[in-house]
Amino acid sequence: MGRYDGRVAVITGSARGIGFAIATRLAEEGASVAVVDLDEAAATEAAGRLPLTEGARAVGIGADVSRSADVDAAIARAVEELGGIHVLVNNAGITRDNLLFKMTEDDWDLVMGVHLKGAFLMTKAAQAHFVAQKYGKILNLSSVSALGNRGQANYSAAKMGVQGFTRTLGIELGPYGVNANAIAPGFIATEMTDATAARLKMDVEEFRRLSGEANPVRRVGFPEDIAATAAFLCSDEASYITGQTLYVDGGATLV
Repeated sequence: MGRYDGRVAVITGSARGIGFAIATRLAEEGASVAVVDLDEAAATEAAGRLPLTEGARAVGIGADVSRSADVDAAIARAVEELGGIHVLVNNAGITRDNLLFKMTEDDWDLVMGVHLKGAFLMTKAAQAHFVAQKYGKILNLSSVSALGNRGQANYSAAKMGVQGFTRTLGIELGPYGVNANAIAPGFIATEMTDATAARLKMDVEEFRRLSGEANPVRRVGFPEDIAATAAFLCSDEASYITGQTLYVDGGATLV
């Protein structure tokens, strides 16, 4: 018996990186999974690679989470094709890094639209099902950048906003059997952080080495580290936890 047997998880931004790692972990534990991504072809391909258990299914869905029509259609399709929804992971994200005096309105609006508006729209659509069935798990992805990071005024503000959003969800939805929590990852080795290395004209391995040495456990994180945390927070074992943000960062925020 897996922890997610008979459960349906909808995970945004899950065609790659952290999102795909979470989708993989929940599938391994029995969940049916809707892989939601801006690129439907990539979402479908990723869904086809999930290690599904007997009786579980997966579907790839294309959606722009900052558009309400796309969000409503994505949730409706997941419910129709997979038979319901029990877990929502708001993972979709983008970066448009720049120093404040160089940051454009579009840089600001795009990041806010995906991270904050996207989480709001997806949660609003999913909670109608959660409240009706008196059961649901919501997991939002924040970041250690919520505490402030040079060149990321937009991203930092959005990720701290996610934490406030999560706390409010805990207050409002707790009485209806719905848990809402957040993970704030530290440095995670993904395509996104590799792109940061390229932008800084640094070797990827050297960038990872230096980043790992900056925290107490002396290594970088990997998508699987976040997936393991997600698997706990979205499970019934975490049913007495809500409104919380867990920093999964190798202790970086301690120093």
